[in-house]
Amino acid sequence: MTNQFPQLYYDASCGFCQKEIEHLRPRLEPQVQLVDISAPDFQAPLGYTLEDLLTRIHFFDGQTMHIGFNATLQYWRAAGMKKTVALLGLPGIRHMGNLVYNIWAKWRRRNSSSCAIN
Repeated sequence: MTNQFPQLYYDASCGFCQKEIEHLRPRLEPQVQLVDISAPDFQAPLGYTLEDLLTRIHFFDGQTMHIGFNATLQYWRAAGMKKTVALLGLPGIRHMGNLVYNIWAKWRRRNSSSCAIN
């Protein structure tokens, strides 16, 4: 990745995703670029496919691409939610958060028509 600016890849066609990002937008911008992967002109970053990005949320912190629950923790940290991230990052809680996120991501992908790749 040549762009070292933090980027959050999210699906604005997903109502849940859009609602969360719109809520966090004032806390994330301008230090994080919000990238709508459902935009007609979207191109996935090198090494990733649109399917990858639709399946789990991705956050590039300027050096590393974080995926899934870890990505969520990273962009919440960028939004200033440090106490929430510290709590959810505890070993047992982080493991459960990962599990719940993965179940939700599979359900979302299977049941959301907005996730279809045209």
